[in-house]
Amino acid sequence: MLRRQDVGHRVVVRRIVGVSQNRTLYTDALGELVDLTETDLTIATTKGTVRVPLTEVHRAKRVPPARRPPAADVIALELAANDAWPAPTQGRLGSWILRAAGNWTGRANSALAVGDPDRPLEAAVDAVVEWYSAHGQPALINAPMPLAAPVNAALDARGWGARPLTLVQTAAVPALLTAVPKKDLPAVELADDPGDDWYAMVAEHKGALPATAIGILTGPAEVAFAQVRDAGGRLLAVGRGAVTGPDRWLGISLLQTAPTARRQGLAQHVLRALVQWGAQHGSSRAYLQVEERNTGAVALYGRVGFTTHHTYLTREAPAG
Repeated sequence: MLRRQDVGHRVVVRRIVGVSQNRTLYTDALGELVDLTETDLTIATTKGTVRVPLTEVHRAKRVPPARRPPAADVIALELAANDAWPAPTQGRLGSWILRAAGNWTGRANSALAVGDPDRPLEAAVDAVVEWYSAHGQPALINAPMPLAAPVNAALDARGWGARPLTLVQTAAVPALLTAVPKKDLPAVELADDPGDDWYAMVAEHKGALPATAIGILTGPAEVAFAQVRDAGGRLLAVGRGAVTGPDRWLGISLLQTAPTARRQGLAQHVLRALVQWGAQHGSSRAYLQVEERNTGAVALYGRVGFTTHHTYLTREAPAG
């Protein structure tokens, strides 16, 4: 049977689906184990998320991962993403990066567990807890999978919780420009610094934006804020792009559409404009981060060619 240590890994589950002529019927599900509770397990498959009651599980085991990127590529992309979302307070624990930003977003307030923490793993986790305690924040660890599988196993043993699985998806910039259609919509404006209504639309999704949030959003040296307005000047859609890292990765984030303007292709419209901007700034690869449970967004990105490069779990220290 599977254990908490298997969360984030590729598994196969044989599920009991019924009985016919005194014979038990089964179906198999293959994918990444997203969650495991006392009553259910959840698998992210190529066809979507599947939740299986444990009472229906006949057999389940971990299987070898599908083709995985080299560890160096995962680390390089995670470091580029860190530069694109720069926490104002950062520290080092060997190669791990400790980040704090007044609790605005998990990425900017978690320890990035990549590379060697320069001490035994148990001591590294203790040091993370101490650092966040000194900064008046709960301890979080961002654990890319399967690279940080030993970290996740250690945190499981210590009773740490996990936020929903996040997919880090990538696509080639030239392929995106081919795949994302041009649309007859109001022009996308790109600004170096967004206006108040841009921030207000983001706040509807991300919560109130403290000063630390503004610093994160405007922090990268090369960043663009996209916006689409109707003829009356009303904001319809927004997005953000940042080019960082020696590999010139283009990070796409905060693609949002006003509720009254959805299903018009505005998200793809903004995405295309940001990809064009990235190409002009020397980017050949783009990435974005999306929660696996956000099936609508995952489907949208899949249609234009984004595929999962790796995943990560944000782990939470137990209360008290």
